[in-house]
Amino acid sequence: MGLFDFTFYDLIQRNAQCFHNRPAWYDADSQRLITFAEYKEKVDQLAKGLQQAGIKKGDRIGVFGKNSLEYFLLYGASAALGAIVLPINWRLSAKEVVYNLNDAKPFLLFVDAEFQELIENSKETLQSVKAYFNLTPAAGGFLEFESLMERGGDFKPVEICDQDGFIIIHTAAVAGSPRGALLSHRNMICSNIHLSQSMQIQTDDVHLNLLPLFHVGGLFMATMSFHAGALNINMSKFDSVQAAQLIEDKSVSVIFDFSPVLSSIMKAHETHRIRIQSLRAVAGIDIPDTIERYQAMTGGTFYCVYGQTEVSGFATLGRYNERPGSAGRMLPLNRVRLVDDNDRTVSVGEIGEITVRGPNVFLGYWNLPEDTAQAFRGGWHHTGDLGRFDSDGFLWYEGRKAEKELIKPGGENVYPVEVERVLLEHPSIEKAVVFGVPDPKWNEGIKAVCQLKAGESLEAEAVIRFVGERIASFKKPQYVEFASDLPLLPDGSPDRVQIKKRYGAR
Repeated sequence: MGLFDFTFYDLIQRNAQCFHNRPAWYDADSQRLITFAEYKEKVDQLAKGLQQAGIKKGDRIGVFGKNSLEYFLLYGASAALGAIVLPINWRLSAKEVVYNLNDAKPFLLFVDAEFQELIENSKETLQSVKAYFNLTPAAGGFLEFESLMERGGDFKPVEICDQDGFIIIHTAAVAGSPRGALLSHRNMICSNIHLSQSMQIQTDDVHLNLLPLFHVGGLFMATMSFHAGALNINMSKFDSVQAAQLIEDKSVSVIFDFSPVLSSIMKAHETHRIRIQSLRAVAGIDIPDTIERYQAMTGGTFYCVYGQTEVSGFATLGRYNERPGSAGRMLPLNRVRLVDDNDRTVSVGEIGEITVRGPNVFLGYWNLPEDTAQAFRGGWHHTGDLGRFDSDGFLWYEGRKAEKELIKPGGENVYPVEVERVLLEHPSIEKAVVFGVPDPKWNEGIKAVCQLKAGESLEAEAVIRFVGERIASFKKPQYVEFASDLPLLPDGSPDRVQIKKRYGAR
């Protein structure tokens, strides 16, 4: 560790000293509670076991499972050794899971019981994995997690700086294949400071970790709370009634929200008479009606955000009531600049591409130097998102650039080109265009407009099922419409602008 470095493992050591016997992590399913001191002790034990299993600085450790204490311990132990965590989205299809694993080539893989059959059937293609472990004690078929915790002695210290890689999170498939965003220790620490300072997180706060730890929002909300000395209450998978009951029982004060998380918690509150008034702060993205109902119901504050994985989750944040509809102002430790297609700054009120500079910007795309150079051109990270600033510096999100169009159903990222590629594999579909439409449950839904081949017929449900069988279920369309003749551009490709105008209703 250098004189000027501060890593996640430094944070673990600092918190063990500062907060010692304060509760750090509670697993709601197993009802396991550990203190900050106990967390460090377990991290050190696991780091020793991983080191004896052959893990070295820079090696990747794959994690494929639901949220658990073991999952969070792996982040800590990897930080101690300079290893890089590869969290796998368990909502992906088998093909997508294998692609992400082979892209980052983990040395060890930790797997929950429900996903072990998928991994067993894929072992021949996972050449980099040297050993498979159960993620949780009850997982079953692989090597026992606890066997790594039982090895005596201390782990050998490793020289790590805060600009070393710490996490690889695969983003949506903008060009047909996912890209691994490499995040550093500095990225995490910066995100922690941004969130805790902006949302005024204190040691007596309680964070309900209801987003998955493979998601930058779920992970960095958990590390932010840990950093502040607050308690993390962990759910293995979101359930609205359980979440509401935990809010009441544990006096939860902070959560992150993607639609329909908050609305379903409020429904559980109303249906089951569960108190959620302790919930003083909610950050995320939702519709105005849900936000205003929450604030009226609890007296709490909703914090609107703009961000993406590549900027460690967040680049702007603000209280909803300050400027309803906006994504807040830029955070203290980054700059946000809006540019035209020639990378020239646009004027206030004009729409431009959102670019970001600061210690929250990721290190680059894993093994994709050309993609990284393109994203970082001119010394700014180009997000592919569009926005405009008002005269008071509030950012208003205006969608994606045409070549990087993105749909966000319930906080997940879906690129239309990936869904269109699957649709065109169907023997009855001639052309297909996919885009986002307003959706009452997910805030934004996925719509597919398909032109069938001559003489073919197809039902919408069959199209939805076809996509869901080939890629992650959250990427399948919720809405399908058939067109006899799609408008085309001069080169013969579908005219996306005209198609969205014609078929853009839900």
